[in-house]
Amino acid sequence: KNSNYKFYDPKNLENDFSISKKEKKILITIDDAFTSFYEVAWPYLKKEKISFILFVSTETIGKNGYMTWEQIKEVEQESFAYIGNHSHSHNYLVDLNDNDFIDDINISSSFFNENLGYNPIFFSYPFGEYSSAIKKYVSKNFNYAFGQHSGVIDINKDRFELPRFPINEKYGDLNRFKFLINLYPLQYKNLYPEEKYVTDNNPPKLYVEFFEEQKNINNINCFSDEGNEWGQSNISFNQNKLDINFREKFTFRRGRVNCSLNDGGIWRWFGVQFSIKQN
Repeated sequence: KNSNYKFYDPKNLENDFSISKKEKKILITIDDAFTSFYEVAWPYLKKEKISFILFVSTETIGKNGYMTWEQIKEVEQESFAYIGNHSHSHNYLVDLNDNDFIDDINISSSFFNENLGYNPIFFSYPFGEYSSAIKKYVSKNFNYAFGQHSGVIDINKDRFELPRFPINEKYGDLNRFKFLINLYPLQYKNLYPEEKYVTDNNPPKLYVEFFEEQKNINNINCFSDEGNEWGQSNISFNQNKLDINFREKFTFRRGRVNCSLNDGGIWRWFGVQFSIKQN
């Protein structure tokens, strides 16, 4: 409130996703539908009528520590509250073969159709992990999909690789929240590779193509966690193309890269997450 920011109603994504925004707004998403959300956050969000998306994995509904279908329906009845699909099992979908991950998503869709009368248009990849095959299937069954790579949504972001900043017990202090809401998107024209599931190509080759008219691109700094240790990335520029050369292999199952730019006093940010095949 002190920063005069408004909250974004996700229903507007359908109409204005491809329209440049003059005003920055905050979109809240919540994963997993824990009872703590229903007991602590929900009363405040309801009182203030703050829009959000609650991503639900259908297998855990009604189990200890998770919301029931009755509670989910109560939330869903409010015009500012939206339900999203978070798979059925909340499994590592990249570890499943094609038939199994498709079955997992289809089961969740069936539960939503049975209990809410529709399958949500929003999807959230469990753990933010996905392959090109998973993304392709999700794109045929949903309108938008969110990962767990950090960044600010803009008109050039992929609708099925939307970034989010985590706010939780590890990354949830107020100072960090204030820092995040003051960030702006670091836009790019293309990002390669399209495949974010790393199998035998570890470390992957990553490069980002920016728009020719973008300013201060040479001031970008990137940090990555290859070797399971955060450090400044080795980067090089060729005109409007940024190459990120990883120091060694990624060892944890999720490899992350975060890049920021001080653009004349405005801080811009984008992130990338790779899913690393486990032996």
